[in-house]
Amino acid sequence: QVQLIESGRGFVQAGDSLRLSCAASGRTFSSYNMGWFRHAPGTDRDFVAASSENGDTSYYSDSVKGRFTISRDNAKNTVDLQMSTLKPEDTATYYCAARMKFSSGFESDQRSYNIWGQGTQVTVSS
Repeated sequence: QVQLIESGRGFVQAGDSLRLSCAASGRTFSSYNMGWFRHAPGTDRDFVAASSENGDTSYYSDSVKGRFTISRDNAKNTVDLQMSTLKPEDTATYYCAARMKFSSGFESDQRSYNIWGQGTQVTVSS
């Protein structure tokens, strides 16, 4: 089973870009779908983006589509989230998550993910 560690926390201005990275331990990273979720105070944790196990297919929430890009490097056991044109409403704790490929449930369904990182804070000021 992999373990996940996020990095790239930051305090940025609206319109700026920021890149988050998630490093996974273990030798079976390519067996996992990877997702990014975020949690802002007073709200539920929301889906942001997901990648298939080989990176061929990506999924995005409507709120970040066109601004965020998920990418993975299975040789390095990393999955990144490139965030552009950041908005104050993107402020949240961002979590990296993993689930085995062929898991049931939509990629956006956080209940289908069973491995989570500790989270990293992103703050966007207006």
